[in-house]
Amino acid sequence: MTTTPPTSGTTRSTASERRTHVLEVATREFATRGYEGGSTERIAAAAGISQPYVFRLFGSKHKLFLAVIEQCLDDTLAMFATAAADLQGEAALQAIGEAYGERILANPMMLQLQLVGYASCDDELVRASMRAGYRRLVEYVERVSGADEETISLFFARGMLLNVATSMRLDRDPVDWGTRLMEGCRPERYSP
Repeated sequence: MTTTPPTSGTTRSTASERRTHVLEVATREFATRGYEGGSTERIAAAAGISQPYVFRLFGSKHKLFLAVIEQCLDDTLAMFATAAADLQGEAALQAIGEAYGERILANPMMLQLQLVGYASCDDELVRASMRAGYRRLVEYVERVSGADEETISLFFARGMLLNVATSMRLDRDPVDWGTRLMEGCRPERYSP
């Protein structure tokens, strides 16, 4: 849900609405510029609020980044659950894989943010957040698929290969070797 900041003559947003809007703006900022290059000043300006208010909502740039990363992983889990719906086993894996592939192609910012999160794992709190979110993804896929360890590992390995291929824009600017790699990521191939 996109929340826009109020303009003059409109009703004021609640702190919760502002927080949601700041998370959306911060997602774009961190996905594009990374943690180090991301600016709370630019986030505040784009959100239509003051920089001190960003800090009042989140406490620090670091806490804002963690909130953005956690939201990305929570959204990914929700997307997995929506895709799987009432499916089980191989059908659940295929539905999740297809939905994930469509999502990162349609929303490259989500993929960029994941990659920024992985690249920022030298920070202990970011690493803990990424690990907790990824654990929830793995446990969900294990639960709905009932698949063995090899199948689960292959499923996530193909997802990570899809991340790398998509980040190199192999979907938009195909090359022979990239097409072969991406072909192996198709959902119907998630079983060993």
